[in-house]
Parts: sequence; structure tokens; C-alpha cells
Amino acid sequence: MRFPGRRAPARASYLWRMTNRASKELFDLSSRVALVTGGGTHLGKAFAESLSELGATVYIASRRSEVCEETANELSARGLKVHSETVDARDEASVHSLVERIVEKSGTLDIAVANAGGHQTRSHPPHGKISEFIAAFEMNTLATYITAQEAAKVMIPKKRGAIITLGSIAAQLAMDPRTYNKEFLRSGAPYISAKAGVLNLTRALAAEFGPHGVTVNCISPGQIPNDETNKEMVEKFRNMNALHRTGLAEDVKGAVALLASDAGKWITGQEIRVDGGWSIW
Repeated sequence: MRFPGRRAPARASYLWRMTNRASKELFDLSSRVALVTGGGTHLGKAFAESLSELGATVYIASRRSEVCEETANELSARGLKVHSETVDARDEASVHSLVERIVEKSGTLDIAVANAGGHQTRSHPPHGKISEFIAAFEMNTLATYITAQEAAKVMIPKKRGAIITLGSIAAQLAMDPRTYNKEFLRSGAPYISAKAGVLNLTRALAAEFGPHGVTVNCISPGQIPNDETNKEMVEKFRNMNALHRTGLAEDVKGAVALLASDAGKWITGQEIRVDGGWSIW
């Protein structure tokens, strides 16, 4: 409480000056270097677009180098600083080599979005194939773990960095099989388990990296269809979320902007669900 004629303590005044930054400045990434795995299409492309629009130099990488190159060219034509690379996020040596190349070219790595993942389950319990279960964990949980570790090795010595993982509403919710038609390759037990692993891995890494100034957070999208999604299912998804509209890839741009920037520098170990309210029911 302030009293008439009494000056604020010097320490409090100092903290106010240090933290009284304009909101626009908090989201400025013009001096940052970012990696987005699986960044060539859909949500990965939206992540890359958001970070580069805020000024970051962004490297997008996946096994499909031609897709990343096409996206990088498209965004670069708009004056954004986006570069394409090739990586297998499931392979430690491949990710290590990628991070080395980024640091060699740009001097550092400030932001890592472990977006690579996904899985289409074709068999379900009690006849689920073990090979599908293993593949889901390799594509999602293992790939996230490798990317986060390699990024942290660059960030920790600087005492600053942001690692963002890609979860799913399936990380904490089972998917009702009755929702989907027979032609739709729905999220099954392998994918649901793997994304649950990503979510708790996020919390574990936040605990490990927090003392070193590195934040780790998870973005969990809801049903965000792409151009190939069955139209009947798109309409069903629209009616099942609280906002009654179809999720768009651009809907994740605000969440990644928050978690990658100084606006979110005191947020770690958290999950942001971007699902139109699907998970409130």
C-alpha cells in the first residue's frame, strides 16, 4: 500500500521499471532462432508461420525434405526468415546433426517446437498390433524426448530457451469409438498412450530444465482437420466442440507465440488445450 508522502522502496521501483514492457515487445522474436520439427504441413506450418511472423529465424525439418523446402520457399517469398532441413526426429544422431547445423548457420537455438509425430491406428484392442503401439511411441514420445534433449544442450548454457511439445486432447481423454465412421482412421490406444506420455514428459522436462532458465510446455490441439479429412467427420467435429466451428491450423498460432516468447517466460510445465472447448464436456 502506498501512503501520502512515502516513497516506494528502491527495490520495488527497480522491479517495476524492469518489468514494465509493452505487450508488443513481449512477443517480439526478432533476435531468436527456432526449430520446428515436422514443420512442412498443417500444424507445423502454422507454428513456423507464427514464429517467423514475430521475427524469428525458423528452421523447419522433417523426413519429407521436399515438403519442407516448398513451405520454406512459400514463407520466404513473404519476407519471412524460414529455412528447410531434413531430419528423422526418431533418430538421436539425425536430430543432433540438425541442431549442430542450425547453430553453425545461425549461432544459437532459442526455441524448439517438437511437432513431429502422429499415427494412424489400423488395429484396436483386443486385436491391436504391438508393432503399431511401438511405432506410435517412437513417432511421438521418443521423437519429442530426443528433440527436447538436443535443444536443451544448446539452451542450458545460455540460461534461456523455450521448448514446446505437441500433445493432443487425447493425452488426457479417451476417444469415443462411436464418434467415428468406419472409413475414418481414428486415434486408437497406441496414439492416446503416446500423447499421454508426451504430456507427462513435458512436466518432467520442465522440472529438469527449469533451474537452467529453460521452459517446457505442451500445446494440445483438438480436432483440426486438414484438406484430406472426411467431410462427414469434419461436420461432426464442428458440432461436438463448444464453439461449433471447425478448427483451423491457424488456431494454434497464438499458443505457440505465447509459449515461445517472453510473454510466456514464467509459464512452464503446462498444457494449453486448443480444442474449441471439446474437452469441457
